[in-house]
Amino acid sequence: MKLDRYDLKILEILSRDGRITKSKLAEAINLSVSPCWERVRRLEKAGIIEGYSARIHPEALVKRTPVWVQIELKAHNASSFARFEALMHDTPAVTECVAVGGGVDYLIKVEADSIDAYQRLIDSWLTSDAGIERYFTYIVTKVVKRPPAGFAPEDFAV
Repeated sequence: MKLDRYDLKILEILSRDGRITKSKLAEAINLSVSPCWERVRRLEKAGIIEGYSARIHPEALVKRTPVWVQIELKAHNASSFARFEALMHDTPAVTECVAVGGGVDYLIKVEADSIDAYQRLIDSWLTSDAGIERYFTYIVTKVVKRPPAGFAPEDFAV
């Protein structure tokens, strides 16, 4: 699907404010309401807009201890990767998990209630069939930069 400047502006605005009214959105991109809303519907139908949600500041609700973990698996085959990835999906404390190339297999962000809770989680993984060979733990001492809120067209420039 080819996106023009109106589509990109719609995406930028909606990513910052998914609750904007149809008329305010149309005004912000200099289109009338009907054509603007048709564009939004087209972007939704194409799967570019997946949905609308609220960004929740988790620390305002519960203080968590963020921990980054490097994981190296014992075996490097499809079933080992699938088993480990299923465990990550099923573990609510895991908020991010990416497979990486290089000296380790995965980088994981765990949001634990405490360091003790994190260690209990790791211990349970080590005694399970997760297939972990070794892990390295990094306790977050300060957040320097978070992912930006919203969409900027220049983020996707080639």
